[in-house]
Amino acid sequence: MIRIERSLSQSFKEFTQSSKAGGILLILCTLLSLAIANSPFGAGYLGFWHLYVAGLSIEHWVNDALMAVFFLLIGLELERELNNGELSDLRNAMLPMLAAAGGIAVPALIHFGLNNGSATQAGVGIPMATDIAFALGVLALLGKRVPASLKIFLTALAVMDDLGAIVVIALIYTADLSFLYLLGALAVFAGLMAMNRVLRVMALLPYLLGGALMWFLMLKSGVHATIAGVLLAFAIPYSAQEDDAASPSHRLEHALHKPVTFLILPVFALANTGIVIGAGWASELLSTNSLGIILGLVAGKPVGIFLFSFAAVALGLCRLPLDLAWRHVLGAGLLGGIGFTMSIFITNLAFTGAPDAVNGSKMAILAASLVAGIAGFSWLKLWGGPLDTDPDTDTLDFEADELPR
Repeated sequence: MIRIERSLSQSFKEFTQSSKAGGILLILCTLLSLAIANSPFGAGYLGFWHLYVAGLSIEHWVNDALMAVFFLLIGLELERELNNGELSDLRNAMLPMLAAAGGIAVPALIHFGLNNGSATQAGVGIPMATDIAFALGVLALLGKRVPASLKIFLTALAVMDDLGAIVVIALIYTADLSFLYLLGALAVFAGLMAMNRVLRVMALLPYLLGGALMWFLMLKSGVHATIAGVLLAFAIPYSAQEDDAASPSHRLEHALHKPVTFLILPVFALANTGIVIGAGWASELLSTNSLGIILGLVAGKPVGIFLFSFAAVALGLCRLPLDLAWRHVLGAGLLGGIGFTMSIFITNLAFTGAPDAVNGSKMAILAASLVAGIAGFSWLKLWGGPLDTDPDTDTLDFEADELPR
């Protein structure tokens, strides 16, 4: 027997623990927003988010400014994964990277096939996304009834999925481009990188001030302002020592977890899930756009994640962790169909100025995410049990010559 220690970093443990409570809070905020929007107070509630403050509506401040902080956290998590996590070793990274690629490509192809040439073709990016907080929140409900490696695999997959969504936002959902402002934003980014790599500035404040300026320039450039959050994350100094409390990147990531989980994402849910459910809601879910979203998330995600993972292992590009079976990968794929935050975010970009398309897309996202969450939870509860895991530790035992199942 070979005894292999699976040491989950403290940051990762904190993240998965907060995801469970954060997911529950997101659900409550969504239900509250839906209830108010369809009550006698609905008009006032929806009107509130469209009030203008300092040149932007409250909804835009939430989606462009607060969500930039969310993307900053995503960038910090991605940086950690690339340096010390599952993505730091190329062979280990290949499985979640290719799984994420399948989970992006297949849903996009489904939506594109149903909406090619129509007014809703722009929604092709909506079913590409996975909501990392909700997916890990559902997985957290299963506790130690699923292998520790499944949590790591799903986290790495969702982080790569988010990276794909960021690229899609930058390339597809860019408004009229102002090269002058874009060059200004990139110049600020270059200056921040120089502060890090050349001057070795370790204080956080100069980076945060530079990040705020970069956000403003990016907003004016036409490229979505949240991209500034991701760029800022990679400009902040990161320590190669795992979970180094002195690292500015680690300190900022630790400081942002709770505000993002318990404030920013709930406010985003309140601002973006005020969906008025009219008399024709059932027929709206049968539109090609809604079907593309629902089929993309519920079917395309698990099919893409599973098939690309299977092909990668079959071709010898990588292997399954020894405590995972293919049934676990399928369960992760089902949970990958929970789009919610990222899908709603992309909806707002895809259908700017088309409230009916936005409303219909959000209903489809909520329906698909609900189905995917229930399906993933049920599948893993029935067939996702650990193979050879000690229930009291994160330690795994298996034979040296045991092959992936």
